[in-house]
Amino acid sequence: MNVPIWLNGALIAPDQAVVSVFDHGLMVGDGVFETIKCMDGATFALTRHLDRLTLSARRMDLPDPDVDAIAEGVRACLAEAPPWRLGRVRVTYTSGPGPLGSDRGDQGCTTVVIVDEQKAFPATADVTVVPWPRNERGALAGVKSTSYGDNAKALFYAKARDGGEAIFENLAGNLCEGTGSNIFVVRDGRLLTPTLASGCLAGVTRALALEWCGGIEEDVPLSALYEAEEAFLTSTTRDIQPIRAVDRTVLPAAPGPITTKAMQIFAERSAADLDP
Repeated sequence: MNVPIWLNGALIAPDQAVVSVFDHGLMVGDGVFETIKCMDGATFALTRHLDRLTLSARRMDLPDPDVDAIAEGVRACLAEAPPWRLGRVRVTYTSGPGPLGSDRGDQGCTTVVIVDEQKAFPATADVTVVPWPRNERGALAGVKSTSYGDNAKALFYAKARDGGEAIFENLAGNLCEGTGSNIFVVRDGRLLTPTLASGCLAGVTRALALEWCGGIEEDVPLSALYEAEEAFLTSTTRDIQPIRAVDRTVLPAAPGPITTKAMQIFAERSAADLDP
């Protein structure tokens, strides 16, 4: 990839973009990040994503990121990018170089912006429920942290079982989220999604789907996923993706009528406003 990388305020060629091997984002996963969709070179919901980056940083007790500078970095990278129909921007913000171990250093934070092409997701998703629960009471619950080992292992587990996404329950036995997605189910004709108290991430697409398409936030038992009339995933790069099967159990419809309506509304509203 020949697109420049924005690193700590400067555009740099990819082969010159270097961070310290002592950076705690690498050493201990001490950082936060955002992924932002771009269509034809224009970002979607950039303000919401940068607001969430700041919230994640605060929950990690990191200094507030300079979101104005990051936004300029995003625009600068996209100006040099090919005219991809669908792309993604990755913003990573870490505590910076530090000593071996968990103590943070005092050399300042590291900020990186990278852009790349995004492949479209399949029209429907098969999902796999993994055996490791999310800890809804953990220090990183609801934080978009670079500590992604749980997600990497879970997605590997799901793909080994022909799943395109892994689904977590939480310690209470309720439905939580995917590795990079939120989840909605239709039960008795009602569109439901787990509450933020379940430990799931406050997804930008989740919030917009609730605002634009309706739905109810409530505790959803994991069993409801297997019994759902229809279900879908939401995420930045997939928008709304119907779920076809759960652990190889095929749901009645993918997409069903409620999912279909939600997909139509989301497509129309997101096209009308790129920074809702």
